[in-house]
Amino acid sequence: MEGFDGHPGTSKLASVLSQRMKRENESPLLLDFGEIQANGSLVTNTFPVPIPKGDYSVCRLVNGYTLATSDSSWTGHLQNDKHIHSSPSGVPGHSHDVPMPKLKPGDRVLVAWVQNEAVVVDIIEKS
Repeated sequence: MEGFDGHPGTSKLASVLSQRMKRENESPLLLDFGEIQANGSLVTNTFPVPIPKGDYSVCRLVNGYTLATSDSSWTGHLQNDKHIHSSPSGVPGHSHDVPMPKLKPGDRVLVAWVQNEAVVVDIIEKS
């Protein structure tokens, strides 16, 4: 079969380019922005249908966890059933509990799409 304008090479090139463009368009969007709605559902920029709470995943750092931090050069031990931090010199140690943010209605979020599942990665704030 003769190709475009009688040039089979041009037809073959057009076919290869067309196939590659189709594959490129088939690749899913990986990152997106979204907003948490009043009922806890998620609406993203590219998928404007609300995704009910429980049907999307949330990274633990935006799930309201509290992280415990301490100076790594300090050691800890129990005293009267309480965890006591102390330095090598015996001076009481230093630690903090750091509460992480919890999603709430109106939050703008960064969403990663993993196959067909939306995963809220973090809360986005204006600079």
